[in-house]
Amino acid sequence: MEKPLILVSNDDGVTSKGIRHLVECMKELGEVVVVAPNSPQSGMGHAITIGNTLRLDRTDIFGDDILAYESSGTPADCVKLAKHHVLKDRTPDLIVSGINHGSNTSISVLYSGTMSAAIEGAIEGCPSIGFSLCDYAQDAEFEHALEYVKAIAKQVLATGLPKYTTLNVNFPPKRNQKIQGIKICRQARAKWEEEFDQRFDPNGRRYFWMAGNFVNFDKGEDNDEWAIANNFVSVVPCQFDLTAHHTISMLNDEWDIEID
Repeated sequence: MEKPLILVSNDDGVTSKGIRHLVECMKELGEVVVVAPNSPQSGMGHAITIGNTLRLDRTDIFGDDILAYESSGTPADCVKLAKHHVLKDRTPDLIVSGINHGSNTSISVLYSGTMSAAIEGAIEGCPSIGFSLCDYAQDAEFEHALEYVKAIAKQVLATGLPKYTTLNVNFPPKRNQKIQGIKICRQARAKWEEEFDQRFDPNGRRYFWMAGNFVNFDKGEDNDEWAIANNFVSVVPCQFDLTAHHTISMLNDEWDIEID
């Protein structure tokens, strides 16, 4: 039986700890091809490269048995390059991105380079998953999440996903108790409240350093922030159609704009 084809990407870069773990997990499930950025691309959202050249180079960082490339582009660029150049006439059975070193819960999904690779996969009609670990520590442990990574990927390979849908999967940090299980949930209503620290360089020119705090306004127990806080794996189905469908009829009923 032919092995499923699994494309792996990320936003932390091809040398990151998270993508190494993800590649090892996916090797147990199918044929792995890697196309990932050659440097960190966190916070890039769904940016693509249109004004500069794109570099794509082979790398043996994952061993001789893995076809792997590093690219100068963004995570979304990497998936596009994989589809149109690396894989050519082959379509991945699954696209996975991560494992991101840091949370992508709630509103962070919009800024996430990790999720942009997964969403780009969904745009191409491929089942796609973004994996993130909610731990920013330099020595963060990934091992407690790996069985869940394999189990979720295996489930999606077996049953698929609705077309143009991707999964945003976040893992709690390593704690004294075992992970409690998986919660299929919604995105929490939360946001970053930014502050901009004004500073001056040695030449007296002003610059800003963005800081701030993450604020969760959501008191529900069915969202990803609650799941992570209570030591569950959160799984949020996402789509790239940002239309506020519930608002269309209201605007049609209430708007009365005439231009003479």
